[in-house]
Amino acid sequence: MSEIILYKASDQSPQIEITFEGDTFWLSLNDIAELFQRDKSVISRHIKNILEEGELSENQIFRTVAKNAMVQIEGKRSVKRKITYYSLDVILAVGYRVSSVKGTQFRIWATRRLNEYLTKGYTINQRRLDELGKMVQLIEQSGKAETLQLQEAKGLLEILSNYTKSFVLLNQYDSHSVQSGKLSENITYEIQYDEAKTAISELKRQLIAKKEATALFGNEKDDSFKSSLRSIVQTFSGHYLYPSIEEQAAHLLYFTIKNHSFTDGNKRIGAFLFIWFLDKNKHRFKSSGEVKINDNGLTAIALLVAQSKPEEKEIIIQLIVALIADSK
Repeated sequence: MSEIILYKASDQSPQIEITFEGDTFWLSLNDIAELFQRDKSVISRHIKNILEEGELSENQIFRTVAKNAMVQIEGKRSVKRKITYYSLDVILAVGYRVSSVKGTQFRIWATRRLNEYLTKGYTINQRRLDELGKMVQLIEQSGKAETLQLQEAKGLLEILSNYTKSFVLLNQYDSHSVQSGKLSENITYEIQYDEAKTAISELKRQLIAKKEATALFGNEKDDSFKSSLRSIVQTFSGHYLYPSIEEQAAHLLYFTIKNHSFTDGNKRIGAFLFIWFLDKNKHRFKSSGEVKINDNGLTAIALLVAQSKPEEKEIIIQLIVALIADSK
């Protein structure tokens, strides 16, 4: 479901119509040029450079670009043409490059409004889950649970009571409003390309010894893996663009799997680097000593990423972040 929002800077600049859809904001090339008061060719060149330099990976192009058919008047006839719209990721990346006051104003506005929209969506869906929880409590308190003789019915109440957080996350996932707990910004370790290659080579040796991999495992097809590692630790004004351990870990897993940088083994390499990064940043275990993401959970997450559609990237990242953040 989409909604049009009017944005106007504090000066005398004209209002710009911004589309909110799929948990992000969208603008056309013309709108971005008007927003930052730059020539359209300048904005187009910035976007081209952003993609070529790996600031946003090639796999992200598909989620950051949406083409909608629009009717344009050309002379005396109406022509239906496709206009490209760019998501907030691209808009902000351009804003960092133009370094204008307008760019700063828009980043502040967009961050505030996006948080309002996501919180609103979360609140609506959370209310439904709260109502379900109250229903379970009423059944138990009234003694009606004791009258339920069927094992299936008793099992249902136990499931509802013990897996509330899972249902909350699944409901948020369905409504594209996943919310995480407090994130950790105490990043003490970055995976470097050379050491990653060494680690992948050792992983390959062990898997081949177990007859679980071939010589094709871990062979790079291009420079996209190196680009992925750079994207994760990119900074602006000395601050990470992905400022938490959870966000960097989620993007590391996603980029490694979805960019298909290796001839074989992308999912296994992504899962390996994901756990390695969490371990190096002392974020692999719960306070109880249990691992935050067990074997089955890691397999499920890796398969979810691999089978997800490009336009689902943001919600997949939010889900992974929430799983790590909520596994205290």
